[in-house]
Amino acid sequence: MGRRRSGRPVDGILLLDKPVGASSNAALQRVKRLFGARKAGHTGSLDPLASGLLPICFGEATKVSGYLLDADKYYWVRVRLGEKTATGDAEGEVIARSDTSPPAEDKVREALAAFLGEQDQVPPMHSAVKHQGKRLYELARAGEEVERKPRRIRIHEFELERLDGDTMDLRVRCTKGTYVRTLVEDVAEHLGTCGYVAELRRLAVGPFGAQGMHTIEALEEAAERGHESLDALLLPIDEALADWPAVVLDPDSVFYIGRGQPVQVPRAPTGGWVRVYDDHERLLGVGEVLDDGRIAPKRLLRAVG
Repeated sequence: MGRRRSGRPVDGILLLDKPVGASSNAALQRVKRLFGARKAGHTGSLDPLASGLLPICFGEATKVSGYLLDADKYYWVRVRLGEKTATGDAEGEVIARSDTSPPAEDKVREALAAFLGEQDQVPPMHSAVKHQGKRLYELARAGEEVERKPRRIRIHEFELERLDGDTMDLRVRCTKGTYVRTLVEDVAEHLGTCGYVAELRRLAVGPFGAQGMHTIEALEEAAERGHESLDALLLPIDEALADWPAVVLDPDSVFYIGRGQPVQVPRAPTGGWVRVYDDHERLLGVGEVLDDGRIAPKRLLRAVG
C-alpha cells in the first residue's frame, strides 16, 4: 500500500510575485507549505536573480501546467553595457570589458529590431538544460564547457524603454525557451560592445499578466487569517486556457468522453485544442478537434468544486 500524501486538497492557480534571491523551487515549497497543499508545481523557472510572475498550479491545475510552460513570456530587463560576466547576469564575475562609448538611442532601436522574429539561440552554460544527465550549470561550475544544440525561438516584441549612458531598460515578449541573458549578450555584441542582465522581471506568462500577482508577504498575512483567505486568492483552472475556444457537452457526450472516447459536438471549432465543459459549466479538461470534427479527450480533470 502506497504512502498517502500529506496536506489538504487544493485546486487552482496562484499568481506569485517571486522575490529576487529565491529559486523557483524554494518559492514553490514556501507557498505550498502556507497553503498546506497536497500537490503543487510551478510553470517555468525564474533565476534567483529574477523577480516577477511565477504561476503556481495546485492539485488538478497541475494537469494544465504544461500549457503554461509552452506559453509566451513577457519580461522587463535592465541591461548594463560595457562589461560581460561569466553567467550573463549580475551574479557572475566580470570576464571582459569594453571601452566603446555608450550607443545612441537610434542605434539601440535598430539593434532590437534586428532580433525580431524567428532565430536560433544557443542555451548558455549557466542554464538548467541537461547534457548527458547533468545540468549545464553544474558543468559550468566545474569549469567545463560543452557544445550545445541551438534552439528555435521567436521574439515577438523588443522595445527600448529607457537609455541612460551604459544602462538600458528593455521589454521583450518571446516564446518559451528564450534565454534573456543570451539575448542581451547578443544585442550588446550587435552594438559593438558587451553587456549583461543587471535586473530581470517577468511581467506575463500566456494569459496571465502582472495584475493579480501576490507577494510572499501578502500570502503570509492571508495565512494568518486561515486557509479560506488563501484559497480566495486562487484563480479557476480554466483561466490558464482562456485563449482557447470552449465546447459544451451534453450528458451523453460527457459519459463517453469520460471513458476516453471522442465525441461529436455540433458547431465545434474546425481544429486545434479546446476547453471542454459539461452542461453545468464545469471544466472537464482539454480536448483536441480531430479531422472528422469529433472532440478527443487529451487531459481530463477529476471533478473540481
